[in-house]
Amino acid sequence: HIQRPRNKYLDVRRAYLAYSKLRKRRKSQTRMLTRRLLQLLEKLLDQLELLHSSYRNRLTLSSDYQRRFSVIQTVLEQGKNLFAGKKVSNRIVSIDRHYLRPIIRGKETKSVEFGAKVNNIQIDGISFIEHISFKAFNEGVRLKDCIHLQQQLTGVRVKALAADSIYANNANRKFCTKYHISTSFKRKGRAAKDEPLRKILRSELSRERATRLEGSFGTQKQHYSLARIKARNRKTEVLWIFFGIHTANAVCMIEKVEKKKRKAA
Repeated sequence: HIQRPRNKYLDVRRAYLAYSKLRKRRKSQTRMLTRRLLQLLEKLLDQLELLHSSYRNRLTLSSDYQRRFSVIQTVLEQGKNLFAGKKVSNRIVSIDRHYLRPIIRGKETKSVEFGAKVNNIQIDGISFIEHISFKAFNEGVRLKDCIHLQQQLTGVRVKALAADSIYANNANRKFCTKYHISTSFKRKGRAAKDEPLRKILRSELSRERATRLEGSFGTQKQHYSLARIKARNRKTEVLWIFFGIHTANAVCMIEKVEKKKRKAA
């Protein structure tokens, strides 16, 4: 004889379906429906907490359930703050993958992307992950770390490098000039005496980067399951990315070894 918890789930669901079918939606309609959804979510969470407290001794809640419940509570708080016009940092965009953050890319087809962001370097066709994060970061400040990593892996001093234009800041230019590293960056300031030769070198470095590095991204996405990662947690997703990149590296290394054998023969 326990009274069934009452809520307006069906009413709000019907209102949402009617709203989603509208071609034009007024701001007042959107705000009214958002308020109803937030109120319904808050009431459902309160009812769940009441059940937890009433049957605490007879319930065994898994860690996944507790984590998911905590994430939904955080989503409710963030939704309330957004509705009130407040700024929300580290906004959750997925309940299952709560660690994801929107990354604004500025592309024509996808202005915003979700997933891991990888700072990648390539040495003779072999790719290495220098830094990976699920939050947006400025890879332009990581050029020095990339050079140090490359020198540690090969034991050879870097003499030339090709990189995206985001790396061409003043700090990186000064660093490369100090250690006599030729780059693919566009020239700033007065031209040197050997400018024609430097222009040819910059062109060759840019061409190699466009064909090798950018081409490897497409290969890894199309043939090594990195176009759509189906992992459901952070560790598995990172492992998926590492396996995809290093499997592509293994295939590339096999081709290099076979080519070297044919030349020796």
